[in-house]
Amino acid sequence: MAAPAPDPRPRRDEDGWVLGVDSGGSGLRIAVARVAGGRVAAPARVVRAAPVRTGPRGIDADHLMRTLVPAARSLLGPAGAGEGGNAAAGGGPAGGLVSAAVGAAGMAGLGEELRAELPGALEEALGVRRLALAADAVTAYAGALGVRPGVVVAAGTGAIALGTDLRSGWRRADGWGHLLGDCGSGAWIGRAGLEAALRAHDGRAGGSPALLERLRERFGAPGSLPAALYPRSDRPAVLASFAPDVAWCADLDPVAAAIMERAARHLLEAAAAARPPGPECAVAFTGGLLRLGPALLVPLGALFQEFLPDAVPVAAGGDPLDGALRIAATLSSGGPALPDDPLLLRVVAG
Repeated sequence: MAAPAPDPRPRRDEDGWVLGVDSGGSGLRIAVARVAGGRVAAPARVVRAAPVRTGPRGIDADHLMRTLVPAARSLLGPAGAGEGGNAAAGGGPAGGLVSAAVGAAGMAGLGEELRAELPGALEEALGVRRLALAADAVTAYAGALGVRPGVVVAAGTGAIALGTDLRSGWRRADGWGHLLGDCGSGAWIGRAGLEAALRAHDGRAGGSPALLERLRERFGAPGSLPAALYPRSDRPAVLASFAPDVAWCADLDPVAAAIMERAARHLLEAAAAARPPGPECAVAFTGGLLRLGPALLVPLGALFQEFLPDAVPVAAGGDPLDGALRIAATLSSGGPALPDDPLLLRVVAG
């Protein structure tokens, strides 16, 4: 048998700074962190900004760069001061940027412009010569589990499960948006709660007077809700804003409690579908939806073994921004250690 061809990617084990980016519907987060031996070795410095626009070609690369470059330079300037670092030079152990990872919601379907323009733009502006472009589900995975086999369910306004055994690529379940999927997400819970409220308003079976009261407090007259909701471009976020009300009512209202249990079942179904083969698979849940507390966490725990026998629930080690920094750190020593994928995780080496 012929020996495997050598990996053409440069092997680097440089100490310096890495750049991590987490771009989503709630905003843009930019961080730099010190790396040593391919690992993040110091707390990150973080800047937050408004969400990146989406245009005809998807996520607007120019809008992202106009925010990202000044923020990265502001973070790297004091970081490199006194160490011989150059915020725009990049790629050196003295303190410049060794590598970067950009995680973005919608990267798989709306990342054409980012994949085309960001590598050259970041190399020119910041000296970045090794760049990972990742879907936010991948950075959520890296933040929660790092580089090991398992499944991560990222649940916030939307919901997606991603799994891998590190050898045979990624397994994805859901993440299809609030109209076609995202089952168990904040938008799903909010919509189910509002439907139950409107059923009570109409006098139909399955209604919840408690949720109807919460609808009135949050949105006003029930009859005005469709006209206020349907024209909005941020419908998923508006629907998700009602999820805490459903969770709040779940203690005393059986309809709200049933919605929360169904949400837990949907999330566990996605995790089971994305689970790679093999025993003792690690499963982590991450995302803002977990802040709903016991109303969601209790049924998740109670139903876990029903959907994921022999799997091992683990606490998420970090969030998607942590994951972007971890991916960038692996690039400094020749990564990626997570599976390449044309849409989910693409590495560009200058």
